[in-house]
Amino acid sequence: MDLQISIFLLFFLFTAGHSLSCYECLSLTGSCTQTSQCPTELTNCLNAEFNVYSTAVKIRSCAPSVCPIGSINLGTGRHSSLCCNTDLCNDQKPPDPANAPNGKKCYSCDGNTCSTTVKCSETEDHCFNATATIGGKSQVLKGCVSKSLCDATKLIPGVESASCCEGNLCNGVSVNQSGTQIIIQCPDGAQSVTQINIQSPNGAQSVTQSFLFLCCSLLSFILLH
Repeated sequence: MDLQISIFLLFFLFTAGHSLSCYECLSLTGSCTQTSQCPTELTNCLNAEFNVYSTAVKIRSCAPSVCPIGSINLGTGRHSSLCCNTDLCNDQKPPDPANAPNGKKCYSCDGNTCSTTVKCSETEDHCFNATATIGGKSQVLKGCVSKSLCDATKLIPGVESASCCEGNLCNGVSVNQSGTQIIIQCPDGAQSVTQINIQSPNGAQSVTQSFLFLCCSLLSFILLH
């Protein structure tokens, strides 16, 4: 009995003092070798990536226990994230949802109109509809989204009237207001910001900027809540 108690106490002391280690970076080059010892309140490792045209941005970081998993596809770009809770488990590239279409379609916006459609993949089981406000200008955002990420976007400042629906092409059609370089700042795992430059095709600047704003705001929500 004494031996069992001693083993239990040793196990308790070891686990109580152990904090998670995660890879931590915001990278456009694909390299992510820096590691970080997480604060005890951060019990997950975040592995996220968003792609806009030919640019892929990789994010690795510590994350809280509430860590939404899934993807969002707005046609102009796609964000995907997953979480894990063992040391340095966020070293793998997130699965590409585009490789597993699920048959669902939603409306998306291409810069001037929202009459185009996008094919949903994997866990993107809802259509998304929201308005993002940047610099006093509003931009409608539509696309496919996983339910968990849709719930998170409803709580992001600057994203208004965020809603999700389950039917095919249920997020409606509307006309939006209208090669530009877009510069936006995005949080990295060290609670600072990294500037991201994206080259956007003509006519799609506002949608691209709004998508980047949504991704960075979503990352802020995940990392800081």
